[in-house]
Amino acid sequence: MTKPAGPYSPIVRAGEWLICSGQVGMRDVGLVDGVAEQTTQAIDNLRTLLEGEGASLDHVVKTMVFLVDMGDFGVMNDAYMAAFGDHRPARSAVGVAELPLNALVEIEAWAWTGAQGRP
Repeated sequence: MTKPAGPYSPIVRAGEWLICSGQVGMRDVGLVDGVAEQTTQAIDNLRTLLEGEGASLDHVVKTMVFLVDMGDFGVMNDAYMAAFGDHRPARSAVGVAELPLNALVEIEAWAWTGAQGRP
């Protein structure tokens, strides 16, 4: 996991919710190449944040995906499905003009950690 690019918390607990700030495909010292790779790495970064709080991707109930080019939706979607497996959180996808660090994709997530694991 890399250091945040700005003055924000990468993950915040609010009761039984974990809110993950948007993650880009940053690994070590830079962005990985390509939409699929950035999607996979962004989700790996989310996984690392969640695991640090005793949760997992299975706890994610909502994601928001930001794409610089909506033409990349299919590539992002394939990598997203591969990373989440059979788990299908609710999701929104939005086209944006630009993302931090010149990323091609950014993903934020909300996870429920209540007694049942999911609401």
